[in-house]
Amino acid sequence: MFSVLSSCYEGNGQFKFLNVIDTVSDWNDATKAKLWLYNLHYFDDLNQSEWQDRSEIHRSLINTWIEQNPNMVGNGWEPYTISLRSVNWIKWFLSGNEPKEEWLTSLSLQVQALEQQLEYHLLGNHLFANAKALLFAGCYLKGELADKWLKRGLAILNEEIPEQILADGGNFELTPMYHNTILADMLDLYQLSLVYPCKIPKATSQYWRKLIGLMLSWAEQMQHPDGDISFFNDSAMGIAPKLANLQRYAEVLEITIPTTNKAKVTYLKESGYVVVQDNLNKLMIDVSKVGPDYIPGHAHADTLSFELSIDGYRVFVNSGTSVYGLGVERQRQRKTEAHNTVVVDGMDSSEVWSGFRVARRAYPSKPVITESESDVSVECSHDGYMRLLGKVTHIRKWQLEEGDLLIRDRLTGTYNHAEAHYHLHSDVVVDEPNSDGPVILHLPNGAKYIVKAEGADIKVFETTWHPGFGLSVANKKLVLNFKQNEVNFVLKRA
Repeated sequence: MFSVLSSCYEGNGQFKFLNVIDTVSDWNDATKAKLWLYNLHYFDDLNQSEWQDRSEIHRSLINTWIEQNPNMVGNGWEPYTISLRSVNWIKWFLSGNEPKEEWLTSLSLQVQALEQQLEYHLLGNHLFANAKALLFAGCYLKGELADKWLKRGLAILNEEIPEQILADGGNFELTPMYHNTILADMLDLYQLSLVYPCKIPKATSQYWRKLIGLMLSWAEQMQHPDGDISFFNDSAMGIAPKLANLQRYAEVLEITIPTTNKAKVTYLKESGYVVVQDNLNKLMIDVSKVGPDYIPGHAHADTLSFELSIDGYRVFVNSGTSVYGLGVERQRQRKTEAHNTVVVDGMDSSEVWSGFRVARRAYPSKPVITESESDVSVECSHDGYMRLLGKVTHIRKWQLEEGDLLIRDRLTGTYNHAEAHYHLHSDVVVDEPNSDGPVILHLPNGAKYIVKAEGADIKVFETTWHPGFGLSVANKKLVLNFKQNEVNFVLKRA
């Protein structure tokens, strides 16, 4: 099986997960973060780069896991951890590592436990992972149980794949990170269909192959020129494979890599993203819903936000995701003010709450896209603030012309206070304005850009950017305080 991620093994019994290095001492150590322990139970390192050099370590880990994780006790017997671990074990076995009889016995018991607790209460990527594990076990193992798992795994995937992978190739949870994760899953499934052509119908295999092409195209549109993902909804670097590795995996499977879309504007209609590119800029615009209505757990209140790279450098970034769970920081990172969009009366465009919940949410209008020889404009609105007493609608227009960017925000209805947030990448140096002067941005390549506001004051604030789990990087943001209902943000090269 192809390796799409670098090894998480640091040597001397230490592993690095979520940017935290620690030692395996207790598979269910209550002093360690639960998400870190989950990653330990996944056994991803079995199939990560240069795994052959760590075969003895891996054999020892499998033995230790079986010895120290009695049936149905601890994190390792939860359905999601079983799903990822069982697939990793099977992939490792298929790569030439002969399994012991007790390993196969344990694997069978784990899949039996999984089948009894499929995650229909969570759906989405969890149910997808459950079904993938059933299919892998059904193909690899033999007997009546295996045949049952094969049938059930295929049945679930036949329902979930058309729902979870949209017509434009995007994953329906609308997060670039989870998109790449599901894309890796689809590549695994397609490779499995080549290994077991008698167990997976050819029509199903060809359907998966076609979807992979669409998903590769979507991933390319939604990544920055630096080769990594954009930050919409729950997204962070270092969790899902990079597109370049997924493309190499596809090439190994003889899947044709889609040619780069050279269009100036690409509207990913079903996902709700618009990508505008010229010779210098790549602008990614969020005109999507927060996610599927029945499963918005990975959604942020980021409607009408955007990210921008200039000359290959990230300049405007959403704040990212560094934590899961129920804490204050998780909540802050999901709020509207953590994204490049407008906050009205201190409220979020969608009511994000708890760790993975959304109440009343913003619905965007259909974007109006206008393209000419010299410029591109995209206009869209959302109704997330219509729940306020003043019945506010936010209308935003982006206009990219010869390298300059104009963003016009207009608010209808009545409100007390509004502000637009623009978060800068940590490598961008900011000269703060004197009185009413402009803000000067210095890019890493020495280029300078002038930022002006019409109809608003500009202030510069210290904040943090979260490019990976467990990471908090100092950066700055520009905040435009509305003086009138229409505000222009102007970015021009100096």
